[in-house]
Amino acid sequence: MSEGMGGDFTAWLRGRADEQLRALVAARPELIMPVPPHVEGLAARAGTPSAVGRALDRLDRFTLSVAETLTLQPGPLAYGELRSLIARALPHGSRADNRRRAAELDIALREAVERLRTACLIFGPDDALLPAPGVRGALDPPAGLGPPAADVFRHHSPESLTVLLADIAPAGTDAAEGPADAADPTAPPGRRLAALLAAPGTVERLIAEVSPQARAALDELAWGPPSGRVADARREVRTATAQSPIEQLLARGLLGATGEETVTLPREVALFLRGGRIHQDLSPSPPELDGVARDQALADRTAAGQAFTFVRTVEELCELWSHDPPGVLRAGGLAVRDLKRTAQLLDLPEWAAGLVVEVTHAAGLIASGGSVDGEWLPTSAYDVWRVKATEDRWAVLATAWAGMDRAPGLIGERDERDRPINALHPDLRRSAAAEVRLRTLSVLAAVGPGIAPTPASVIDRLAWEQPRRRIAHRDRLAEFALREAEHIGVTGLGVLSGHGRALLRAFPRYGSSHGRSYGHSSGEGSGAEAGAEGAPAELLAPLLPKPVDRVLLQADLTAVAPGPLVSDLGRWLALAADVESKGGATVYRFGEGSIRRALDAGQSAGELLAMLERHSATPVPQPLRYLITDVARRHGRIRVGTASAYIRCDDPAVLDEVVADRRAAALRLRRLAPTVLASKTSRASLVDALRAMGYAPMAESLEGDMLVARADARRTEGQPLTRAATATGPDPDIVAAAVRAIRAGDDAHLARRGPSDAPRGQVPRSPSTATISALKEAIRQGARVWIGYLDSQGHATSRILEPARMEGGYLTAYDETRAAVHRFALHRITGIADVN
Repeated sequence: MSEGMGGDFTAWLRGRADEQLRALVAARPELIMPVPPHVEGLAARAGTPSAVGRALDRLDRFTLSVAETLTLQPGPLAYGELRSLIARALPHGSRADNRRRAAELDIALREAVERLRTACLIFGPDDALLPAPGVRGALDPPAGLGPPAADVFRHHSPESLTVLLADIAPAGTDAAEGPADAADPTAPPGRRLAALLAAPGTVERLIAEVSPQARAALDELAWGPPSGRVADARREVRTATAQSPIEQLLARGLLGATGEETVTLPREVALFLRGGRIHQDLSPSPPELDGVARDQALADRTAAGQAFTFVRTVEELCELWSHDPPGVLRAGGLAVRDLKRTAQLLDLPEWAAGLVVEVTHAAGLIASGGSVDGEWLPTSAYDVWRVKATEDRWAVLATAWAGMDRAPGLIGERDERDRPINALHPDLRRSAAAEVRLRTLSVLAAVGPGIAPTPASVIDRLAWEQPRRRIAHRDRLAEFALREAEHIGVTGLGVLSGHGRALLRAFPRYGSSHGRSYGHSSGEGSGAEAGAEGAPAELLAPLLPKPVDRVLLQADLTAVAPGPLVSDLGRWLALAADVESKGGATVYRFGEGSIRRALDAGQSAGELLAMLERHSATPVPQPLRYLITDVARRHGRIRVGTASAYIRCDDPAVLDEVVADRRAAALRLRRLAPTVLASKTSRASLVDALRAMGYAPMAESLEGDMLVARADARRTEGQPLTRAATATGPDPDIVAAAVRAIRAGDDAHLARRGPSDAPRGQVPRSPSTATISALKEAIRQGARVWIGYLDSQGHATSRILEPARMEGGYLTAYDETRAAVHRFALHRITGIADVN
């Protein structure tokens, strides 16, 4: 079939059931953006190069091979003939292996044909399968084959082609038996050459005439790529004078020069060299996933531990940036030194810290605060997120990670301009990041429970699933996805966890297989494996450690948390103490700075001691009581306000000590009263300087009230979550509505009447008032009328109209004589009459 037979395709598409059209739109959602007006518009859009290319990009290697086989046929192909062509490319083995492969082929081929038919890449019944319009052009060249001989020799001169034909024509004839074009001396030389090479026996005879070295050169090009480079490819050679192997091939048309240094193997020659096979090595099943068997229950528990740690790390990051936010670079993003500092504070390698920062940002928990020179601050959404249960908080983070269009694994590398790629920088966006990430998870889901596939086998499977997609750095993005999934807790010990499978189901396009089920089918594992249903948070909750509300206070000013702490206690300890070590138990250390931090946040010594007594499994040690009491006694004796800044203290001796201190010289202090000192420095700088001198000042407002420095006081507005367009499939309700609209538009399109002949006789003429009244009555009754109308040149014409409305000196009506809706100026209507 030629690509011009679009009418047959449109008629076939119109005959599809609504359910089949919905399946088409679900497989190719770009066809309804916007919704076509009718089936003809849908067929035209489905055959455009961009739409066909997108659909072909979604095919796996076997299904794509089926489509390529159909495009290489000159006409319709029956299903049985298609199966025979595909079967030739299957490897042969023992009789049992051959029977197994034949059974697999029957199942796989039927599914591939139905998938291609559903996506409207092929059409027709099983006894006459045809590629849809546009598919041949999108698959050119198919199966690694070069162009046909007519295209290879298109730019050769007629004289050189005539000489070539004379050399390769069989002895004793003009052009050999075969297609009529080969023997027709009036046909163009290029067409005669193509017909001659396509004639049975021609290529076999020509190959038999060349040397073994020339035959070896052909064999290297047979399975692709079909082009090679040689010096002086357009040289003039004859069969009698050819010396080198390349000259032997050029002289016989077995190779054609397509450039000054490029030669190409014609498709007709390649098909002969392939021995009747279109593909060299074809398998109806994807490559096996090599991996290690793990206990699924152990993998789930390991992933849950990682998930809990990741949630706690995100909370720690937000609390850290609440009171000490890093700045935003002028070009956007986070400075390298700030990422290093954050990694040290979170006790993580830099790549993991970058992942935490990126996922937190993708979930909308941190954002840039205002201007370019702003700061990275937690958002108001963080306050809502942190009060949720741990499993719900993880679900928010994991969903944001799976759907974000950024590649955290690239942090620290350099771009094409040799500039470093920073965390939170716009350059981290990769359009294919979410698709590769989700497809990687779908491969882990397909392998079955309890199997940890190797990264190499996962990458091979991804290449088999979408062989046409040449995604830049796809292998690296897949490796990043595997590493990040383990760190976030989607996988454990390399095995997709039960809550990880549930997460994948939130993305329908990737949560279910597009056809056959591949991989292992082991039924062993925990209850949270592939067969388990439920939300990610529901499956994760039973595996998480239960939080505790008790700590062990020790005499060395440390507190040991024997497990994960409840949210309120954890946040309070993060404020009143510093983390000394992490692990199965977290060790917090109290110090003067941490106690002062809690006092700055508005807590008193009594409140601190009461909190410790309430949550301590042991009595509060005396050294800790002394520390809290001593820091609180000195805290706030000195008050710093704004003059630029001032110092106020009820004890003049303390101020005498401050003034006499050499370190205070830079503050340029001036005594205004026995209990007041003024300074030209800012209030914040003055507070920091006094603390560096060993005092415990407290900031106050202009009204003299203490300023409480709360860690959650600094917030910014969050940005909406950015997801890649490929992360979710089309909404079923939208698909159904689009199909209904297409059907309704198609019915109206088919019912459209053609132009009618204008009435014979004199053009109607009537008074203007009578014409207006008659038009209003026709609009009210929905009647047809015959009018006379003056065109732009002043010529009177007859029109048959169905008036719709009249406003602003114009009549809008359906003109049956033009088969279209028009607007008519009322002053140009000469008269009106009824239609007989």
